[in-house]
Amino acid sequence: MKKKTLSKFLRLAEKGFIILGLSFFAGVFGVHALGAVLPNFVVTLVRFSVWGISTILVCLFWKSTIITAGRDKLLCLLTVLALVSFVWSESPDFTLFNTRDMLMMTSFGLYFAARFSLKEQVQLVACTFFIGSLLSTILAIGLPSIGIHQADGIESHPGAWKGVYGHKNGLGSMMVLSALTFLALPKENSNLYKWGGLSFSLVLMLLSTSKTSLVLSLLLILLMVFYRNFRWQGKISVIFIDIGILILGCVALLIFTYWVELLTGLGRDPTLTGRTPLWGAVLARLMERPLLGYGYAAFWAPKSKYAIEAGHAIGSGWVPPHAHNGLIDLLLDVGFIGLSFFLMSYFTTFAQALKRAYATINPEDLWPLAYLSFLAMNNVTESYLMHLANVYWVLFITVVFTINQKSKFKKLTI
Repeated sequence: MKKKTLSKFLRLAEKGFIILGLSFFAGVFGVHALGAVLPNFVVTLVRFSVWGISTILVCLFWKSTIITAGRDKLLCLLTVLALVSFVWSESPDFTLFNTRDMLMMTSFGLYFAARFSLKEQVQLVACTFFIGSLLSTILAIGLPSIGIHQADGIESHPGAWKGVYGHKNGLGSMMVLSALTFLALPKENSNLYKWGGLSFSLVLMLLSTSKTSLVLSLLLILLMVFYRNFRWQGKISVIFIDIGILILGCVALLIFTYWVELLTGLGRDPTLTGRTPLWGAVLARLMERPLLGYGYAAFWAPKSKYAIEAGHAIGSGWVPPHAHNGLIDLLLDVGFIGLSFFLMSYFTTFAQALKRAYATINPEDLWPLAYLSFLAMNNVTESYLMHLANVYWVLFITVVFTINQKSKFKKLTI
């Protein structure tokens, strides 16, 4: 009896650790969120606890870790490439320092995939974002100077909610993920929790005023309806059709989000708020080191001449922190070799996610497909792959290593 009680307690502690880790990677403890009201030592403690505990647990469960990592060797190769990129990095010290983020995300994602089933993962991610929604509401109402953008800058977005995620776009993006996870909650969860959590996510998304998030959520819900009502039927052509739909979704996101700028440039410049000249400048530099890139995080290192040059291309004097495109930043970090590893891993997993989603009646089996679609679209105009310690890459690692395990699905009747 004591053993059973201890086992339940340890499992509960594991789940609590996962929620804490996901909250950390989502930016809840950032300097513009809870980090602004919490003592510095608390934020530091959370960071190193997430890193240290996940590393210890990965080593403790080393057999399942090795089995899990072996499910996608291409993603492992990409991770190793990023970790050793300090060898050819333009800024080796900065790259070496930032590899801690890659190590942290990898160990946490591996542990999450190895120790929890897909059903448990969806429940924990939904719980994490529900807690984030509650904290965002409390912070916005109780401490509006932190939880709501103020009129104190050129792009201050006064009145837009940012909650515990540091920026309106951060809140909007997390609420898109939240909505998707609540849609994918297993059947045993109550309808009140499912639809209440979904509604809460949509309300916060509106309060964030993030146009990209609103368009993204609409497109993803439409895609999920299509995916859910379509049938796999074992045809390889279906994969290419759905990949084509995904690509069209990415293009549609760009058009619907920036249609005014694309057509007229009214109120802003017709270059996607400076993105097109930025992309042109960094891609020109990429051609000087196309195979392995400039090293992990090196291109945008502090006082980097390349980052300053990219800022001049925009013409604002502002030095951008990244390329505002996930694939371009991946190219800058690890070149075309690293990008090829990522794309092969992504599309292989996407095909597996399609097969899983079409061959089941369990809503949680839609989550990998929903997340991979979200990741592709969200990286069209922002950089949400390996850039810094972030929840997007953690969830990508988790999905990749989870979806490639052998599972039995309850087949749909046609």
